[in-house]
Amino acid sequence: MKYNLLGNTGLLVSELCFGTMTFGGSQGGIWSNIGKVQQDEVNSLMKTAVDAGINFIDTANVYSFGESEKLLGQSIKDAGLNRNELVIATKVRGRMNEGVNNVGLSRYHIFQSVDASLQRLQMDHVDVLYVHGFDPLTPVEEIMRSLNDIVLTGKVRYIAVCNWPAWVVMKAQGIAEKNGWNKFVGLQYYYSLPSRDIEREIVPLALDQNLAIMPWSPLAGGFLSGKYSRDNEKVGSRRDNFDFPPLNKDKAFDIVDVITEVGKQHNASPAEVALAWVRQQKGITSTIIGAKNIEQLRDNIKSVELTLAADDLQKINEVSALTKEYPQWMVERQSGDRQLK
Repeated sequence: MKYNLLGNTGLLVSELCFGTMTFGGSQGGIWSNIGKVQQDEVNSLMKTAVDAGINFIDTANVYSFGESEKLLGQSIKDAGLNRNELVIATKVRGRMNEGVNNVGLSRYHIFQSVDASLQRLQMDHVDVLYVHGFDPLTPVEEIMRSLNDIVLTGKVRYIAVCNWPAWVVMKAQGIAEKNGWNKFVGLQYYYSLPSRDIEREIVPLALDQNLAIMPWSPLAGGFLSGKYSRDNEKVGSRRDNFDFPPLNKDKAFDIVDVITEVGKQHNASPAEVALAWVRQQKGITSTIIGAKNIEQLRDNIKSVELTLAADDLQKINEVSALTKEYPQWMVERQSGDRQLK
């Protein structure tokens, strides 16, 4: 396992991050479709991940409405893990109950949510707090002031962001810098072979501003696991009942064909190839993997042993390439006479 800097912090995190969205699920709804992993299994998964060198653990208050955080916090005690050797991330923004103010990124909700998360996790601080999506009702300046203040309490070490447009992230960073506040150190965004959209604006932003990128759903909700094919679209997996994230399935099947072929050359599963591809892309700091069982987790962890060669990457890049959009194609066209030779 390799370790990478979390943006411009000096903090080292494992190149794989263990995501806990599969923990819980006892309340039904979408969470039971994603996973129903309970305490004993959680303990085993956590010990397996940490023993493999993973030190970065990702959860969220909305995962199974707090169950994931509870199971994670208890597993650290049950499995005898050293909290001080782990980087724990959780999130704020989602609705936890029907209270009119129990959603969004107001100062009110941020402070209440962090306290509730710490209680469920049985911790006095989290290392990374993500804002888990955009809130159009709360001014960006209010959000950044509140996040800075929650860091100053000692309950949060670093702040990061999920799923915001690039221009809003840059606006937030500018506001924070102007006021001498803590800035975002990382970005958690959907990134997988069928959905390379962040390469348009988010990746260039991250490279320019030295922000860590933590891709979520690198296997496209399990679509790249190797289970799915054009002749077998129902495999008893989460996508059968929760078809998310959305993707162009015709293109995705073409990608599965290529990564299956590449995998055979390396004695690797399609999932390992897909994860290796994400890991080898520019700006990627720690790829988030999830698992419902030990076998799945070990297969995903094994992906760090695979380094794709240039011809492998070329084949995969060609079948998964983004269609160039304006102004990207115009920028490239007009930049031709401004290249260093």
